[in-house]
Amino acid sequence: MRFYVINGEDAPNSLEKRMIARPAHLERIKALQSEGRLILAGPYPAIDNPDPGPAGFSGSLIVAEFASLEAAQSWAEADPYVISGVFSKVTVKPFKKVLPN
Repeated sequence: MRFYVINGEDAPNSLEKRMIARPAHLERIKALQSEGRLILAGPYPAIDNPDPGPAGFSGSLIVAEFASLEAAQSWAEADPYVISGVFSKVTVKPFKKVLPN
């Protein structure tokens, strides 16, 4: 298993779609966590505030273990945020974890 970064960029005005898809999105991330594969995950607030309110979010980051780049890409493509149109763009890249060890 290797680490991969999944970076999703929100589509304009996608906050409502995000809130609707959020439970299913979190369920998938919690599955990675329960499998011991999740390093970190979270959204980018659109403004400098942990609760951006109606300003919403500009995207999300997930760092997790997958068997291959293709497996990480397939997992990302099946995410509810992708399917429901929250993310306008998703980038998946290999990641080398250095710290903490």
